[in-house]
Amino acid sequence: MPGPASAHRPTQLTVFDLIALDLMALCYDPEEAVAHLCANDKRLGKIINAAGACNLASDDTESPFDSLLRTIIYQQLAGAAAAKIHGRVAALLPQAKTKRPTAFLQLPDEDLRRAGLSANKLKSLRDLATKTVEKTVPTRARLQKMSDEEIIERLTSVHGIGEWTVHMLLMFQLGRPDILPTGDYGVQKGFMLVYKTAELPKPKQMIAHAERWRPYRSVASWYLWRAVDLAGRKKIVLPNASCRKKSAGAKKWRKR
Repeated sequence: MPGPASAHRPTQLTVFDLIALDLMALCYDPEEAVAHLCANDKRLGKIINAAGACNLASDDTESPFDSLLRTIIYQQLAGAAAAKIHGRVAALLPQAKTKRPTAFLQLPDEDLRRAGLSANKLKSLRDLATKTVEKTVPTRARLQKMSDEEIIERLTSVHGIGEWTVHMLLMFQLGRPDILPTGDYGVQKGFMLVYKTAELPKPKQMIAHAERWRPYRSVASWYLWRAVDLAGRKKIVLPNASCRKKSAGAKKWRKR
């Protein structure tokens, strides 16, 4: 890491933090996605050419509870401080993933506050654990069978979880190909840079333009993040860049 910009959106957990996990293969072919984006959006194609291979991937090692617990803890905190708190909380929970939500509910507030959780985050995590035990928060196996819209509706019922958080889970945990996180500042900034808008785009503007990216809006969003990175390194949009039909290094990815 809002329908558009939620107060629940983490400000310090970036897309680069998310992709620094134990990454697994996607359930779609990024080479095919890149070719589609290049063919349908020449400006984005120049960014693709400058940025190179798409390193977007999904992590299927975390449970939804663990992933959302991590994201809630990171909200509004710098990465180092959040990592310490997350480590302390994780140390209080059992190794068995299926037992963690129930174990969390059994922990005294005092122990969790001592680990560094604020009162509001403790409330959010209690609600997350309760709804996981009640199966409002589905298992990973169940999530894989649900539509994006169903997952967003279900998970945003948890206190402290907004649409941005669910978008990140859909992209980086479930590997969904067609997510457009319009509430993400980095995606907004990348859109402004690539399409030279005078100000940050409104969600409606982004949604309308992104129709040409379907069904690979997740990959397009990843390249908008990369556009911001390229701009910071003074490498954005090569003047005579031509759009690649294939992304170098894409062969390392496999379908599943």
